[in-house]
Amino acid sequence: MVNAWHRYSIRARLAMVATAAMAVICTAVAVFVLLEAHHAAVETRADQLAAHAVAFGSRARRQAISPRLLRIGSGRVVQVLNPAGAVVLSTPGMAGKPPMTTLRPDPDAYTTTRSCGGPVFPGRCMIVLAYPFHRADGVWQLNMAVPDIPWYVGPRVLAPLVAGWLLLVGATAAGSYRIVGKTLEPVRAINGKLSQITASDLGHRVPVPNYRDELRDLAESANRTLDRAQSAVEQQLRFASDASHDLRNPLTAMRTRIEEMLMCPGESDWPGTADALLDSVERMQALVGDLLETARLDAGVTGRREELGLTELVRCEVERHPRKVAVRHRLAPGVIVNGERVGLTRLLNNLLDNAERHAASAVTVTLEHRPGTAVLEVCDDGEGVAPEQREVIFTRFARLEASRVRDPGGTGLGLPIARQIAEAHGGTLTMEDSPRGARFVLRLPAMCSGPPSGGTLVPADPAAPGR
Repeated sequence: MVNAWHRYSIRARLAMVATAAMAVICTAVAVFVLLEAHHAAVETRADQLAAHAVAFGSRARRQAISPRLLRIGSGRVVQVLNPAGAVVLSTPGMAGKPPMTTLRPDPDAYTTTRSCGGPVFPGRCMIVLAYPFHRADGVWQLNMAVPDIPWYVGPRVLAPLVAGWLLLVGATAAGSYRIVGKTLEPVRAINGKLSQITASDLGHRVPVPNYRDELRDLAESANRTLDRAQSAVEQQLRFASDASHDLRNPLTAMRTRIEEMLMCPGESDWPGTADALLDSVERMQALVGDLLETARLDAGVTGRREELGLTELVRCEVERHPRKVAVRHRLAPGVIVNGERVGLTRLLNNLLDNAERHAASAVTVTLEHRPGTAVLEVCDDGEGVAPEQREVIFTRFARLEASRVRDPGGTGLGLPIARQIAEAHGGTLTMEDSPRGARFVLRLPAMCSGPPSGGTLVPADPAAPGR
């Protein structure tokens, strides 16, 4: 009910705006017409006064000045002034009053004025004409007045204007209300569809209007937003499902081993069981750590960025831990990037751990500086990955069959985390073609570099066994 009232109030407000605009326009036109009509009526009445004055002057020149000359019709008042300016003759109601006007036009011209109130015309306004006429004894003057034209001119003018004003404003109000209603129909449809969408049901999409306009752009943008929201929710659901599954496996194994030990405590191998439980705990710890890192990256939480010597960072991490296979490296000196040390260290270790699990005998790490870019490659001599599965391995919890066989305790989050860290640093992480095994290529924006890339492959630890 509230939504319906809100929609109708919007429609009413828009219709009121259009109606008010039309009312202002119609009022301006009506005022202009009234002013023009009033001006024309005043001019007409003044011309009529002048015609009557001319006729009076013609008679006055032939006849004596007497009351018989004042038979000039109702509605007009007259004063006749002698050459000395004294009132010698006037219509009833004007006796004893001063002259209507003090104007003294030229003997061969006349003039008109407007007089309101005062002792001559109390409480009313009159149009006054001063007309000089000649007699044998000098120049006399005729003052003639008629009621002024009211502001509305008259009912014949005002009534059509008012009727036209009401008709236009009413038609505008009705038309605007209907047009605005038609315009808001797509908005109502979009609002109705959006009200059906819940967190558990994101499959609905808002209807897209047929016409290419702002509402169509809005509907398409809303649908794209819903697509992203649905994709994000589905990803979170898959993430929660996969995480719970991977957490449940080591917990189940630990519970089973503990229950078996408790059934026969005297015959159980407690040290062996503790070793097995420790493996499961380490697996859970690794999975929980990866889940927390994934959540941190999804939230956009990153550490402090600083200028890092990528060459030294890679060399340090390659030589820090003994590996099961030989690790050789060729690192360009002086490669500098702007990054987070902890994140880049985790990225590099994830790539090295993955290469170590799949390598047959050796892992090769190279670092080069290209114009504006640091390129790090981690290659192994294992079986490699089919081209159609190179993007699959960057999906969370995705593990290929060979990976499950080589490392059953893996979490399936190492490579996705590595790619997220690379992208958070403005770089990319991809798997590219290699003559043998897998070849991961990391590209990061570089700040500067020392001498050109080059050099020979150097074992990470020449004294290590098997290298």
